[in-house]
Amino acid sequence: MISFILNNDDISTDQPPGSTVLDFVRYHKDLKGTKIGCREGDCGACTILVGELIDDKVRYRSMTSCLMPLANAAGKHIVTIEGINPADGSLTPVQQAMVDESGTQCGFCTVGFVMSLTGFCLGTPTSLPSGANDQDPLSRRNEAISSIDGNICRCTGYKSIERAAARLSEPPASAGGTNTAIKQRVVPKYFETIAERLSRVLPVTLNVNAVNCRPLTQAVLTGGGTDLYVQRHDSMAESATMPLFYNENLRGITDAGEYIEIGASATVTDLLESPVMNGIFPDLYKHLKLVSSTPIRNMATLAGNFINASPIGDMTIWFLALDAEITLSSPPYEGGEAAASADGVVLSRNTKLQDLYQGYKQLAKQPDEIIRKIRFKKPTPNVRFNFEKVCKRTYLDIATVNTAMSMIVEHRASGTLAVQSAHISAGGVAPVPLYLKETSAFLNDKEVSEETIIAANEIMQSEISPISDVRGTEQYKRLLLRQLFTAHFYEIFGQNAV
Repeated sequence: MISFILNNDDISTDQPPGSTVLDFVRYHKDLKGTKIGCREGDCGACTILVGELIDDKVRYRSMTSCLMPLANAAGKHIVTIEGINPADGSLTPVQQAMVDESGTQCGFCTVGFVMSLTGFCLGTPTSLPSGANDQDPLSRRNEAISSIDGNICRCTGYKSIERAAARLSEPPASAGGTNTAIKQRVVPKYFETIAERLSRVLPVTLNVNAVNCRPLTQAVLTGGGTDLYVQRHDSMAESATMPLFYNENLRGITDAGEYIEIGASATVTDLLESPVMNGIFPDLYKHLKLVSSTPIRNMATLAGNFINASPIGDMTIWFLALDAEITLSSPPYEGGEAAASADGVVLSRNTKLQDLYQGYKQLAKQPDEIIRKIRFKKPTPNVRFNFEKVCKRTYLDIATVNTAMSMIVEHRASGTLAVQSAHISAGGVAPVPLYLKETSAFLNDKEVSEETIIAANEIMQSEISPISDVRGTEQYKRLLLRQLFTAHFYEIFGQNAV
């Protein structure tokens, strides 16, 4: 059985754990406010709020219910538009702002916008650049507008919706937190009871004997679902699913001294919110804001991005340039640091992320192995990092070409700058997320100059093998990577480097 709270109701269901939350709320609970749009996590019409109990408080994040396995709802508070509507038929401040600013026409997308903005009012800052002041009106306005970056409207025009968001960034609605949201009638009073009720909800137990479900030994290992449900929605709906998304052994971001260690189920938002990551990557916000949208960043796990093996996976490219290692583990997955067989042999192993990819969607791993942990060497003050991405629209889009570079820089006695060592990656230019081994090696011990960049580009062009497709021609991708490679040096060293 899967147990959770849906709006103000306690739910226990034996529906297939691989079915989506969207289909459950619409077809099994007749809550039709949550809309079916693209079923790919792009349009935001199916946006809901998901509350997780953390240290006796409930943290809410917006998510797209069309990609969310029902198994991931276990032990959570699932909130649809019906769960925030006032009982007296009035409008919440979020709904009123949309009305007052003419933020809706046909209304199909409106529910998604309302849920995302309600999440903003409930939450704490999740998307501000490092050092930004959350009390600054401009920062709050930008955060409010950022909260709807996963919602698409085709008929209203975004300026009226942005005005509604900006209005909600002002006190008192912008104060944040559940108590304030209840006081301001952003959400109903029953939200006060959710933390205590969630503490009594049973963890997920899977009914693997449900009709059309496969045995648990053949269950589909599922993280956030943001790739899997786009590719295999129909087959996933009736599948037996082993959820890894909320597995506590696969979460967390820690400074382990020489290394930074990250649980495989950490999401992009977890990176954005992490004091550890913000402390070592000053441009973290600028880089990760280019990764999809707020609801998808709330769901997309690092391991899922790696295992999906997309040649343009943003986080894969990001961590390839950090020369990251991954820990792969075999069953059982519920154990602690390392699983072991009956004879005591440890079934975990470490490998370089760059060695995981052998060909298009071909991985150097066993079918039952999962990524348990990611780690990379903690950057020192002389390490520089940059990430670049070009796509058809700035946000909520996959890359045409993306690339990242980290390097150790040294100042020589002659007054010049030199690259002590470098790691460079590129996506969209090969059948796999590509670690540019030869280009990286060439840059070692080279002075930073225009000549070095030109020579490195020649080597880089020999390492890549782009193809012409819907996102661009082979020639365009080669030119684009050359320009983005140059942009790394411009961003790291300034205009004098190029």
